[in-house]
Amino acid sequence: MDINITKSKNSKISEVDYKNLGFCKYYADHMFMCDYNNGSWKNFRIKPFEDLSLSPACTTLHYGQTIFEGLKAYRDNDGKILVFRPEKNFERFNKSAERMCMPSIPKNIFINSIEELLKVDHNWVPEGEENSLYIRPISFALDPYIGIKPADNYTFMIICGMAGGYYSEPVNVKIETKYTRAVTGGVGFSKTAANYAAALYPAVKAQKDGYHQLIWTDGKSHEFVEESGTMNLFFVIKNKLVTPPLGDTVLDGVTRDSIIQLSKLLKIDVEIRKVSVSEVISTLQNGSMKEAFGAGTAATIAPIKSIGYKNKNYNLPQITENSISNTLLNKLNDIKFGRDMKDLNWLKTISL
Repeated sequence: MDINITKSKNSKISEVDYKNLGFCKYYADHMFMCDYNNGSWKNFRIKPFEDLSLSPACTTLHYGQTIFEGLKAYRDNDGKILVFRPEKNFERFNKSAERMCMPSIPKNIFINSIEELLKVDHNWVPEGEENSLYIRPISFALDPYIGIKPADNYTFMIICGMAGGYYSEPVNVKIETKYTRAVTGGVGFSKTAANYAAALYPAVKAQKDGYHQLIWTDGKSHEFVEESGTMNLFFVIKNKLVTPPLGDTVLDGVTRDSIIQLSKLLKIDVEIRKVSVSEVISTLQNGSMKEAFGAGTAATIAPIKSIGYKNKNYNLPQITENSISNTLLNKLNDIKFGRDMKDLNWLKTISL
């Protein structure tokens, strides 16, 4: 895989305010791109980060044939760059591609393009326990065609942006019982733009009422919780860690999978089962729910402070140093920065 590299003449890294990184406020100097046509990926290149030129008839703009991923690179205490579980993102990317009738990406292209881009933009991986470089692979249809059919031409690209802490405090969430994020037989398990666009309106309504995110329920009956915003859900009920099962309405989160595996290694009792709205409310009322948190690449673990349902808010106990969510977060951070459990082989080291 030969990559043509054109480096930026003027780096933007001097503009970065490291005390106020936010989330993808600052994009790295370069991006990776390649093209799909005549049945294969070709024209591999790394070039300066810049705007794209698209036909007004580009099928992605009209029909949303696009998918993406999100993963992070960290800088350890020795200055090495470590990428967390890129193989899992590769697997999920191609599951999304299949569902959206798009060409898959060979593993060597997905992994090597991330590695080569990070070699060029290695200075953009920030130091600090809360900081990382967020990596966003994207694929989208390119045909200038008005009409419903899978495109023949596609672009695969990767951009990166610096990321600081996502939530500065435990979050308030609301159980959604009217609007639906995903339904059985749909694309809920895919990381595609349509899922996120459909969630915007109810999420904005909830934010106006003082909530950070929604807890999505099943689209048929709204009786079972599924996930929260951009995160998978976990509850600590009677000292057991409980999470809803996967299916075609729930995203197979990399952080979710990591937490489940890690919990088993730490001898934390884990149950993967359906969780009803009525169980959530009753365990909040009787005090048997000790913790609730969301898990995802952006936030890692976001403790939930309160859960709203039918115009009433139910508060959870304050998170302590020994809370299960804190234990898992600290252990995950130790793994991500190469300090513990290296035998899991969850890290890819970028050789500069």
